[in-house]
Amino acid sequence: MSETETITRTDVIIVGAGFAGVGIAVQLERQTEQSYVVLERGHTVGGAWRDNTYPGAECDVPSHLYSYSFSLNPGWTKMHAKQPEILRYIEDVAATENVLPNIRFNMNVDDIRWDEDRKLWVAKAGDAVFEARSIIMAVGYLSDAKFPEIPGLDSFTGKLFHSAEWDHSVDLAGKRVALIGSGASAIQIVPEVGKVAEKLVVLQRSAAYVTPRHDPHYTEAQKRMFERRPELMERIREDLFWANEERYAQRRGTQTLIETATKAALGNLESQIPAGELRDKLTPDYTIGCKRILKSSEYYPTFLRDNVVLEMGGVKAITPTGIVAADGTEHEVDVIISATGFEATDIPMAYRTFGRDGLSLHDRWDRGMEAYKTTAVSGFPNLWFLKGPNTGLGHNSAIYIAEAQLDYVMEALKRTHQGEILEVRAEEQERFMAELEALSAGTVWLSGGCSSWYVDPRSGRLTTLWPDFSFTFREVNSEFVEEAYEIEKVGASA
Repeated sequence: MSETETITRTDVIIVGAGFAGVGIAVQLERQTEQSYVVLERGHTVGGAWRDNTYPGAECDVPSHLYSYSFSLNPGWTKMHAKQPEILRYIEDVAATENVLPNIRFNMNVDDIRWDEDRKLWVAKAGDAVFEARSIIMAVGYLSDAKFPEIPGLDSFTGKLFHSAEWDHSVDLAGKRVALIGSGASAIQIVPEVGKVAEKLVVLQRSAAYVTPRHDPHYTEAQKRMFERRPELMERIREDLFWANEERYAQRRGTQTLIETATKAALGNLESQIPAGELRDKLTPDYTIGCKRILKSSEYYPTFLRDNVVLEMGGVKAITPTGIVAADGTEHEVDVIISATGFEATDIPMAYRTFGRDGLSLHDRWDRGMEAYKTTAVSGFPNLWFLKGPNTGLGHNSAIYIAEAQLDYVMEALKRTHQGEILEVRAEEQERFMAELEALSAGTVWLSGGCSSWYVDPRSGRLTTLWPDFSFTFREVNSEFVEEAYEIEKVGASA
């Protein structure tokens, strides 16, 4: 240890202060006397909802469902809340639940290692060192921006930034702008940029299925009613949840449901874009659900504007003054925006986390991310994942998934606080993953004819999504199973 390093000893280390990290911190406050520290690289809580400040950013999941069940919000302004409102919500929860004093902001974790001699985890962030019996990884998989590998990317002399790292110093009014991508962020950005740019070139690798966004505002009377009668919000949450669950059957490859969903999405396209070349460009060539089905009522009409151009096939190259489309057409632009997603299947923290015998999590995951009950990894004792492998959804609320995992982890933490070292057996993890692979077989994610961030390119395995209904996630993954673990007693935490 260097002379400048400071050591903090605690019962639990939590890495990340997004919805999952704040959620587990709240439960530690409410249910236990265990000490904990949350290490957050940003300046406030919120995770993706802090980082993604691009114009038009809002949630696809209805607000009353995209929130903690233990902290309902009667004040949502509309069906699908915008980014600033969601960020305020999680900041308010962290403050109200007394979590903020335990969060260390601007603390980027450089190294996490299991100390076998002392039976604890050591996390380093600059000159700060944190030690704990248990560690919770709440870093998510949509947190590290991914730039495309394009020839000439570094040669561009204009402004270039990622949608998740929006440069608000750049005024896009009157500018020539290129936007790379046509996914969930892009369809929210395109309408906003199209309104102000002199020219907007959208470089689409593959078209998305887009359905209309039903987004009514809540009246002040409705908000007062929600505040007086929280059971109404609970009823709304339940109705929204089960309505979303019905959509999952499309992903299972049920032909009649696929046909119905396809007809609805293409009908939306046909109602807004006249027949012809533009409609053809915006028509997907894969099975619906293979990629995320998007919601927008403004995306398609934006391409009817005179200042908006749609190019097919992605990007061939970037020059010092512009961008070259796949067919060789070159567009001179002032700004390039990369809406190209995240390091979803190969999270950077896996390279900096080392378990027994110094094995990195990245090397342990040589065939893609995996975890027993989506939470525990063999070779990494007393380490728990929240919103990690196989926890993503294409049809329902991520907060529901996180809360199911909170139940599992809280049970484990009660045991580790009493002096148990818990390491899931490798054969149990393998059995669980075999079950998930069997569930994944036949879904549109693996057989729908598209390439997506849901699937690990190294192995072709579905590593980010839960391949079943959301309610089964809670049934399978929320209850701690002692028999699946090697358990070593070392004495209770201080």
